[in-house]
Amino acid sequence: MSTKSSRLAARLMLSPSVVLLLIWMIVPLVLTLWFSFRRYNLMYPDRQGFNDFGNYTRFVMSSDFGLAVLNTLILVGAVLVITVVLGILIALLIERPMWGQGVVRILVISPFFIMPPVAALIWKNMFFNPTNGLFGEAAKYLGLPPFDFLGQAPLASIILIVSWQWLPFATLILLTALQSLSGEELEAAEMDGAPPVSRFFYIILPHLARSITVVVLIQTIFLLGVFGEILVTTQGGPGSASTTLPYLIFKEISLDKDVGTAAAGGVVAVILANIVAIFLMRAVGKNLDA
Repeated sequence: MSTKSSRLAARLMLSPSVVLLLIWMIVPLVLTLWFSFRRYNLMYPDRQGFNDFGNYTRFVMSSDFGLAVLNTLILVGAVLVITVVLGILIALLIERPMWGQGVVRILVISPFFIMPPVAALIWKNMFFNPTNGLFGEAAKYLGLPPFDFLGQAPLASIILIVSWQWLPFATLILLTALQSLSGEELEAAEMDGAPPVSRFFYIILPHLARSITVVVLIQTIFLLGVFGEILVTTQGGPGSASTTLPYLIFKEISLDKDVGTAAAGGVVAVILANIVAIFLMRAVGKNLDA
């Protein structure tokens, strides 16, 4: 069989999966775009019609839009900093030989396999509850007044929950990269009198640069869509203190029953996510080419 025939056969075998993937992606996108330009509220199904960019204007000009975008960026940035910094520290710790190393690694990675709503419920009831939670009991033991985390620091509480979920992912990627570091290089630096801090900043950290970039890229894509933790714990409140862009879209469809505005919000969220992804992909490309 010629090379040309082999390529044609390969394309024919791949075509069903490619067509299915395109349908899976394009059909929802087209429907979202269609509804984003129409006046369609589930409470008034008879009042439909073309609405130009009215849905986009209503969504972007809403009082919660600016705060939702800011909360989303703060959430993503804070979780990235926490997971990368702690991920490096934990990877350095568990990379060293120790008793029960395998069990420790499993325990470190296990939070990543817990579903977001379940993790949020665990933190809400077992830790953040000011009356019966572990933090509340610790405050009582120390003679301090209980602190309502979800009521007084809602966004920080969400950041803590999401960081706990994504820390194992960052740790696993960074640990894998750390294990590929040549021990001879570190030994040579140590013999030359380089202190641990210098070895970390001049040898270990540059070696982890690509892995850190991959962690940042992958986590950012998923963190832009954080929703379940907010729904279970704060429901975007108090007020709009913990409302992010995905939750603002949910509020449009669940409370106002406004399909058109919610669809417009979804399109805006996709555009913003793609802008962030483009910048991150360029950063990844520069890092990998360096």
